[in-house]
Amino acid sequence: MNRTILTAMTTVAMFMAWSSAEACTNLIVGKKASADGSTIISYAADSHTLYGDLQYLPAADHRPGEMRKVYDWDSGKYLGEIPEVAHTYAVVGNINEHQVTIGESTWGGRHELEDTTGIIDYGSLIYIALQRSKTAREALTIMTDLVARYGYRSEGESFSIGDPNEVWVMDLIGKGGKERGAVWVAQRIPDDCISGHANQPRIHTFPLKDKANCIYSKDVISFARKMGYFNGKDAEFDFSQTYCPADFGTLRGCDARVWSYFNRFATGMDRYLPYINGKKNAEVMPLYVQPNRKVSVRDVQNMMRDHYEGTPFDMTKDKGSKILYDVPYRWRPMEYKVDGKEYLHERAIATQQTGWVFVSQMRSWLPDAVGGVHWFGVDDANTAVFVPMYCCITEIPKSYAQGTADLYTLNWESAFWVNNWVANQAYTRYNKMIGDIRKVQNEIEDAWHNNQASVEAKAKALYDTNPAAAVKMLTAYSNEQAQAATARYKKLGEYLLVKYLDGNVKKEKDGKFQRNEAGVPVQPTYGGYNQEYFDAIVKDGDAEHLRVLEMEK
Repeated sequence: MNRTILTAMTTVAMFMAWSSAEACTNLIVGKKASADGSTIISYAADSHTLYGDLQYLPAADHRPGEMRKVYDWDSGKYLGEIPEVAHTYAVVGNINEHQVTIGESTWGGRHELEDTTGIIDYGSLIYIALQRSKTAREALTIMTDLVARYGYRSEGESFSIGDPNEVWVMDLIGKGGKERGAVWVAQRIPDDCISGHANQPRIHTFPLKDKANCIYSKDVISFARKMGYFNGKDAEFDFSQTYCPADFGTLRGCDARVWSYFNRFATGMDRYLPYINGKKNAEVMPLYVQPNRKVSVRDVQNMMRDHYEGTPFDMTKDKGSKILYDVPYRWRPMEYKVDGKEYLHERAIATQQTGWVFVSQMRSWLPDAVGGVHWFGVDDANTAVFVPMYCCITEIPKSYAQGTADLYTLNWESAFWVNNWVANQAYTRYNKMIGDIRKVQNEIEDAWHNNQASVEAKAKALYDTNPAAAVKMLTAYSNEQAQAATARYKKLGEYLLVKYLDGNVKKEKDGKFQRNEAGVPVQPTYGGYNQEYFDAIVKDGDAEHLRVLEMEK
C-alpha cells in the first residue's frame, strides 16, 4: 500500500523534509546526456506560503564603497550588508545573462550547526552569485568565499550550479557560530550522466585528490572530527551521513524522488530500492548515473510532473487515491496515526504547494542571449505550463511579474492564480479532468518546442548584426507567449467549471457542449464514483444505517 510506517528513529533532517514548507527538487542533465547537447537544471520551489512570480534583476554598475543590504529570502528579515562589486549581471529567475543557473534544496542537518550570527542566507547566496558570476566554477568560488567571510545563516543546503559546459552539486552546512563560515563539498556531474537532489545531501564519499572535478572546504573532515561526528579514515568520510544522518523518512521522502528520476532514464535502479526503503547496510544510491537514452528538455519538464507512476510508490494506486478519483495528492500533514502506529504519505516530485518551477536549458554553441532558456511555470508543475523565458529578456510578462498579485490577493491577470484555479478544480476529480488539462498543456508546450528552432534561428541571425535587436525580439516573444498561455489557461478553467459542474460531466460533440434541436442542454453523464469507493463505504460504514436503507427500499 501507499502508506509506510515511520521508524522510531527521527532525525532533524527528517522533520525538516516532512514538517517544513520548504521541500524542493532539483534534476540535472549533463551536456552529453542531453538530447541536444545542452546542460539542464530543474527546480521546484515548494512552499505553502510562496506566491509564484518571476524575478528580474537588471545589470547595474556600482560606485566604490556602495553596500548591498542582505535580507533573508524566506522571512524577509534584514540580516546585514556587504560591499557591492563594480558591476552586477542581469538575472531572470534563477538564470543570469551568461546562462549560469543555480537551484537548491534544503535538508536542515544537525541543529547545532545553525549559525544565527551569519548574514548570508541560502537565497541571498544564490542571487548574489548569479549577479556576480560568468561560469559555474566562478559561482562556486563566489558562494564559498561569501560564507567564509560573512557566515552562513541558513540550515544545510544542496545547490545545483551550472553553465552551458558543466553542472555541479554542492552540499553545504554552517558551523553553528563556533567558527565563521561553512563546511562544504562540491562535485562536478560527468557530462554523460544525470543527477538530482531533493532535501537530503547527496554527496557521500568523494574523491579527495580529483581537484578538477571535486572541491571542498579544507576543514570539511577535520571540523567533523572536532565536533565528534567522525573518527575514521579520510577516505571513508561520508559528508551526507556525517552532517545529515539519514533515516527512513529522509530516504523515502527525499532520496526516493531522485530514485524515481533515475529509474525513468537508467537501468538497474531496483538495486537501490532496499536503500530507499531504509534497509540497514543497503547499497547507497550514487550521486549520478548514466542514462540509457538521451534526455530532452521535455523529458525533464514531464519528470517534474512525476507522482511515482509505474513504481512501487505510485500515488495513483493506493486506497486513498482509488476512492478519490485517482488523485495523486495528499494534503498536509504528511504524518498520521492509526491504532497507535505512525504512518506517512509519499512525497513525490510534483506537489500541490509549489510556488514556481523551472527547467533551465543552457547551450554553449549559441550566444548567451539566445542559448539560455528558463522554461518557467507557476504553481504545481503537473498542471502548469513551462513558458520559454530567455535569459536576456528585459521585461517580465505582466501575468508572471512581481506585484501583479500575491498569495492573499486573487487577480485573474496573474498566471499563478489562473493556474491554481485549473489545478484546484482537478484535485477533487483528478481522473475526470487531467485528460482535458493535458490536452491544452501539451498543445501549448508542443507548439513552443516545435517553433523553438525557427525562433532561435531568427534571433541568432539578428544577434550577429544587432544584439540589442535580438534581445528586444526575444523579450517580446517571451512576453507574448506567456500572456497568451495565461489567457488560454483561463479559458481552460472556465471550460472545466462548466463541463464538470455539480459532479456531472457535460456531453460534447465537435468541440462544443451538446444541445438538443431546441437548443436546450442535453442530459449530462453522472460523474459518480468507482467500485473501490462503494466497497469502502460498505466495508467501513455504519452497518445499522446500511441495513435501514435496505429495509426502506
